Amino acid sequence: MHDDIAALIARLLSQRWLPRDDTQARKALLDEAFREELDRRLAAVGLELREHPYSAYIGVAVTRSAERQVFGGSDSWISNTLQLDRDAVALLVVLWALIVLPKRQRQLERQQAEADASQTQMFAEAKPISRDPSLSPVVAERTLLADFGDKLGGKTRVNFNLGVLSRHGFIVRRKGELAEGPLLDLVFDYERTARRILDGALGDLLASLTPRDDVNDNDEPLYDDRDGDVNDISEDSEVTHDV
Repeated sequence: MHDDIAALIARLLSQRWLPRDDTQARKALLDEAFREELDRRLAAVGLELREHPYSAYIGVAVTRSAERQVFGGSDSWISNTLQLDRDAVALLVVLWALIVLPKRQRQLERQQAEADASQTQMFAEAKPISRDPSLSPVVAERTLLADFGDKLGGKTRVNFNLGVLSRHGFIVRRKGELAEGPLLDLVFDYERTARRILDGALGDLLASLTPRDDVNDNDEPLYDDRDGDVNDISEDSEVTHDV
């Protein structure tokens, strides 16, 4: 007998994300009994389904109860299991703030506008939350470099880390522009991270980074289609995230 739950878990672990409209993903989101068994099996190995109604994708993440064993199992606490260093994690936070925060605001505004419009209709049906890609802003790489490059290691380092983040599915690079990738809206807990960023934690994070003076940025173009090798990145970041 085919085990749909085992198949879904295997796909999530191997592919790392699935669109919400995938057949098995929809079943996990809509079938209560299926979801309960999925949650039980994931929890048995320290994982949980990562999804929320504003994201077009679902994934898996380490549970809170397993974080110490996963992230604190070595001599020092690590912030991630992708071997992202401080510069890369800080860049990820910046991109999350530049793309996900305004996207969420647009989603909420559209949702409120549709709710207001439905009040004038006698038999209006509730509309699903919009996940239209056009709601997600696009960031120009050169603008990112001009605004944050000196705090994120300089042009060469930013370019390298953009390749790493693209490779992991956090962003999509298109000819000098950065768009939301499948995992960007899932990588952080929105309520906690948005509040910390809006309270000024982003500035504190950037202030804690030391610009690298040993890199000659004049010889490297910012835009480069080649992804960096994630295995060359060390695990020395002190910024915590959830995936």
